[in-house]
Amino acid sequence: MTIRLIVALVAGFCLSTAVGAVLVPWLRKIKAGQSIKEIGPTWHKSKEGTPTMGGLMFIFAVAVVCFTVGFSCFTRREYSHLFVLIFAMVFGAIGFLDDYEKLRHKKNLGLSAGMKFLLQLAAATAFLLLLRYTGYLTPNLYVPFWNLHLPVSEPLYFIFAAFVIVGTVNAVNLTDGVDGLAAGTCIPVFLCFTAIVFCWGREYIAQGIFSAGLTGALLGFLVYNFHPARVFMGDTGSLFLGGAIAGMAFALDVPLLLIPLCIMPIIETLSDILQVGYFKLSHGKRIFKMAPFHHHLEMGGWFGHKWKETEIFVLFTGITFAMAIVSLLGVTGRYSF
Repeated sequence: MTIRLIVALVAGFCLSTAVGAVLVPWLRKIKAGQSIKEIGPTWHKSKEGTPTMGGLMFIFAVAVVCFTVGFSCFTRREYSHLFVLIFAMVFGAIGFLDDYEKLRHKKNLGLSAGMKFLLQLAAATAFLLLLRYTGYLTPNLYVPFWNLHLPVSEPLYFIFAAFVIVGTVNAVNLTDGVDGLAAGTCIPVFLCFTAIVFCWGREYIAQGIFSAGLTGALLGFLVYNFHPARVFMGDTGSLFLGGAIAGMAFALDVPLLLIPLCIMPIIETLSDILQVGYFKLSHGKRIFKMAPFHHHLEMGGWFGHKWKETEIFVLFTGITFAMAIVSLLGVTGRYSF
């Protein structure tokens, strides 16, 4: 099992890097450049025209890994990695439509918020029903650290789960605002899922192949996306990643683990909610220099130090790595291994 997880990670990295070598110049050739919001940090305007939709490189890479390294799982009628891949690709397709609209109109405005929400909610509901029908999901809510299972009524659980998925997807999307940040923040999450599979045993190898493959693919993507970025993942990539994280959490039946694992996307989301709410209540005052939180750091909020993009990358990734270790410890008592 260890060898297959390592092969999946290495294959994901090599495929993503190789695709990037072709994709990035092609995106630049067709002028698939990102538009930058006028209200953002002024120094971000220099990134105008950087190719977007680079998330296609890690989406392609993990798909190939699932159908090659994970092919033997199909012979055992184990399809969880395929379910998560398809689910994440549905969200990636929603992001692709959003990116396409932005490129078509040459503005940083894509699908309406209402349309995105409805599409995401429909995708989440369909995925949950599929997992329930195939036996990967139960309405018993597993509580990490305490190793408890709380029985929940099925309708209530599905409502909870659908909104957790949509919330996770959009939280990851908000994190994609600084070079390498979304990829760097997601890598420890998928490493944690891979380590969980390693601990729980061969029964979960399909999920492990997906998470290991995507870890490698994101490392390959960072070759092009680390500051200064030569390509952005776009909503195509960030919505795919959000779907993949939520999909893995439910495929492993550990949705509450998303709280520590996604602490930085949660902080990003809360900063946005607090900023908008306080702005309306105070008639124009702000808590943060700019939301989400990474822009607040960039603009020297609170302490005056203007964080560089590489510093924000290290901060977010480092905290997520620490929380990934904590999260892993929280589920080691679930099964004996």
